[in-house]
Amino acid sequence: MSSIFRRKDTFLKLILGKTYQNPQKIFIHLPTSIIQRPFSTQSPKKFPEYEMPSVTWGILQKNKEKLVSRVIISDYLKSIGIVTNELEDQELPSTVEIMRERVEFLQNIGLTIDDINEYPLMVGYSVRKNVIPVLTYLEKIGIQRSSLGEFVKSYPQCLNASVVVELVPVVKFLRGLDVEKLDIGFVLMKYPELLGFKLEGTMSTSVAYLVSIGVNPRDIGPMVTQYPYLLGMRVGTMIKPFVDYLVSLGLPKKILARMVEKRAYLLGYDLEQTVKVNVSCLLSFGIRREALPSVIAQYPQILGLPLKAKLSSQQYFFKLKLKIDTDGFARVIERMPQIISLHQHVILKPVEFLLGRGFSADDVAKMIIKCPQLVAIQVGLMKNGYYFFKSDMGRPMEELVDFPDYFTYSLELRIKPRYQRLQSKGIKCSLAWFLNCSDQRFEERLYGDYIVPESSGPSFCMGGKLEMAGSDNVSEEEESDEESLYRRTVSL
Repeated sequence: MSSIFRRKDTFLKLILGKTYQNPQKIFIHLPTSIIQRPFSTQSPKKFPEYEMPSVTWGILQKNKEKLVSRVIISDYLKSIGIVTNELEDQELPSTVEIMRERVEFLQNIGLTIDDINEYPLMVGYSVRKNVIPVLTYLEKIGIQRSSLGEFVKSYPQCLNASVVVELVPVVKFLRGLDVEKLDIGFVLMKYPELLGFKLEGTMSTSVAYLVSIGVNPRDIGPMVTQYPYLLGMRVGTMIKPFVDYLVSLGLPKKILARMVEKRAYLLGYDLEQTVKVNVSCLLSFGIRREALPSVIAQYPQILGLPLKAKLSSQQYFFKLKLKIDTDGFARVIERMPQIISLHQHVILKPVEFLLGRGFSADDVAKMIIKCPQLVAIQVGLMKNGYYFFKSDMGRPMEELVDFPDYFTYSLELRIKPRYQRLQSKGIKCSLAWFLNCSDQRFEERLYGDYIVPESSGPSFCMGGKLEMAGSDNVSEEEESDEESLYRRTVSL
């Protein structure tokens, strides 16, 4: 019996919203209209809702309150210029005051209404639960407080990230690649999307592939610091096709790895639209296919330049001002591809100096084709070398035409000391004989019983051994093609 009373009590609570101590004495007085109305199978639409209280009444009221609150908040956002179309499925705060606090907080870190409209979902993130923990951590790892707004503008999704689950592992991964702690903030500012990458995905595979082609693992950190976008590149569609194409041109992987270590941004060049187009452009201007590896190794940036315009301009300038034809211009580019980006007024200064010393225009053209580095030498250094050549050495000018490389050597460190040694020994020889060799080789020549016949030095050619002018192929003990190209690349 007591259980029956308890059930009745619960039922009465639901209907009347009141608690009675003695349910047995309760009498429910129903309206006369209801008592007199007979039972019927007709639709219940005749019973007004307010006359039929139910257990769902409170839930309906709560949903209505939420709906009203959402409309009010949406009207507030629209009034300040925020587009709310993307917020239909987003959970919004219960009051306008909370929403106003969120908007003002975002504005205080440097965002504008236009920035918020770029990613309206950010107004749905709790300031205390989401935004503040993320910004605090970003500031902790090196992003300046004044730059937080710019960072959020670049990657607003970070505001909804979990610091422990999503952000911390990425930072640990970067530190594991030898990215310096002080550089973490710099790296993330350049490429904020790194915070959204999965560690076991693109980042790990791109690093593993670069190491597999010969990149030193210790250089990965500096590479990421210089060009963090490489961590977001897919190996199969971006990095590997780029590497395979350059290798197909004759560039050894060892050299390519050194190039990428020093200039990681090369990986960002578009293979189809930029790299292949520039290689075709070089060939169309007379660059020999076998010389392409040397050209690329000396000046890797050539792969990403607006090459056709630069080559056309320089070729016309060389023909008009320096009297160098198209074939001579191609040989100049092969020996010194950096000349493509050299300003024309810089080129003219050493040319005018040589013409002023009595060299003919044809002689100057020959000298530049033999040694393009002439056009990049400071005129002051050329003057010092020339006056020593004329006054102290007393040699004919024809020797400079035959060996223009003379101007590329240091007067104080090589020319004077070696010339004085020759004078003390009473040896007479050509400029190339005592300048175009290493210190060790010079000593061997100096104390030799006879003078070795002079030569023009080794010539570089991919796909075969080094060839010496006027002699047979160099023996296996001499420097190989790959080693020569490696040395030239590292020295850049």
